[in-house]
Amino acid sequence: MINPRAWFAESIGTFCLVFFGPVAITLSVIVFGNGTLTPESLLVIAFAHGAAIGLMVYTFGHVSGGHFNPAITLSFLATKRINVKNAIGYIGCQLIGAVIAAAANKVILPASEKVKYGVQTGPSALIGNSVTAGFTVEAILTFFLVTTVFMTVLHKKAAAGLYGFTIGGMIFLDHIVGVPLTGASMNPARTFGPALISGYWDYHWMYWAGPIVGGVIAGLIMNYVFVKKSEQEASV
Repeated sequence: MINPRAWFAESIGTFCLVFFGPVAITLSVIVFGNGTLTPESLLVIAFAHGAAIGLMVYTFGHVSGGHFNPAITLSFLATKRINVKNAIGYIGCQLIGAVIAAAANKVILPASEKVKYGVQTGPSALIGNSVTAGFTVEAILTFFLVTTVFMTVLHKKAAAGLYGFTIGGMIFLDHIVGVPLTGASMNPARTFGPALISGYWDYHWMYWAGPIVGGVIAGLIMNYVFVKKSEQEASV
């Protein structure tokens, strides 16, 4: 059974992430900063991305599950928690929301061009500009994001009502560590929207492959080692 309302919710939630996150980058680094990443701007960027996802999870989680990320949707598909038709609809709407958000950023805040509307620009010098290291970083960051999603949203013994805060917190942590290394995507849609609007496609495959691999691995482990067991115990 397809659920167009859930698809629409996914597009709105992804728009929120891909608008507020990159705008925070422009404001903290370009408008109010000195053009370089500082500890203060890093905190602003991490908080903006974490808050956007955390708030959208609370807003639309009961409608669509609050994925806003193709890597999360594919981890749900791999564990048979979403059907193929809805997975395609989710991912398509996530990408559409991301593109519209990046386009709105371009129209509203011309200074965003200096940071390519927030697109991740590849592995940094801190990791030797290594694509292998960048792929690994993105996979690890997404592994823990998807782990948090499965264990707070799906596990029957998870603390009630804290999933949005916890997921947003993991996004915050991932950005604190990941922004200086790869730009911290963990989300193919988050990279795709700004890439399309800016025309910057270097390393683009890395921001699909890393999150999808890390996310699917996390989903499979969490689902079959922890979540399924909790569901069996709850049904007894």
